[in-house]
Amino acid sequence: MPSSTQDRPADPVVSVDGLHKRYGSTIAVDDVGLDVHRGEIFGILGPNGAGKTTTVECLTGLRAPDRGTVRVLGLDPQRDGLALRQRVGCQLQESELPGKLRAGEALDLYSSFYEHPADGRALAARLGLTSSLDTPYAKLSGGQKQRLSIALALIGNPEIAVLDELTTGLDPQARRDTWELIEGVRDQGVTIVLVTHFMDEAERLCDRLALIDHGRVVATDTPQGLVRRAGVGQVLRFRTADPVPDERLRAVLAQVPSVEQVDVTGDDVVVRGGHDVVVATLLGLTGQGITPVAVAAERGRLEDAFVELTRRDRQHRPGADAEPTTVLEEV
Repeated sequence: MPSSTQDRPADPVVSVDGLHKRYGSTIAVDDVGLDVHRGEIFGILGPNGAGKTTTVECLTGLRAPDRGTVRVLGLDPQRDGLALRQRVGCQLQESELPGKLRAGEALDLYSSFYEHPADGRALAARLGLTSSLDTPYAKLSGGQKQRLSIALALIGNPEIAVLDELTTGLDPQARRDTWELIEGVRDQGVTIVLVTHFMDEAERLCDRLALIDHGRVVATDTPQGLVRRAGVGQVLRFRTADPVPDERLRAVLAQVPSVEQVDVTGDDVVVRGGHDVVVATLLGLTGQGITPVAVAAERGRLEDAFVELTRRDRQHRPGADAEPTTVLEEV
């Protein structure tokens, strides 16, 4: 679970202000601003093409911004790149190694780049790579390559680790194992900048999140704070003990003040609404002689918050009725 940020220093270890990057007529990042505090897992969350990867490439010095300021551990990634590379680890969204290079050899090679590297074999064991250390890179599976890239990002014992699409290509168990690894790394004092489009991953790992859409930061808060700000409330899922015509069911639910949306698919009914929608809906149904069964209640989800907050942001932008600006796909 995300850790408390109450005792963290106020000074950020990553500070971005007015970051702007375009490629020709295409805007990739549009005046992004964010701060990351020491010891937290800070998520950059958004759909593919939102500008997430371009943002972190500017953080790590791989791309030069057109304007704006970027400071990482007080240093300028463009001017102080050599010093930063000893203190910041990076796992890119897409990367390749020589096909004949064995996984263990890659760990040894990267370990030699740092003054105080981690134990590569112990790191490989935690990532489930021990049996793959003698395998050439070209023969690793997609999931094994992803795990190796994470290991290479952590081999230097970094103060900050930037992880771009951390668990893409991993099976469900490997994803959860990787989440536990990252939580353990954070607990050792490493600050994590996590780029993801997986809502469950962001909700599980991140202390705070910046929601990015069309190259802009829509909102920054804790996952729970974003849900509260979006006002997405609760979700109730149920079936009825006896068949009820859709028209009657919808008419009854329309009389419940907290209900904002009703979806009926076959026998399954999903009701979304305010924070008291669960109790209000159950009372409204039973009051009309309708018995709900297989009832499941959920709090508002981060995915719902993202949809709502990005919708509001687009409505309030200048020229919201015009065609949206083209945004570069993640590269």
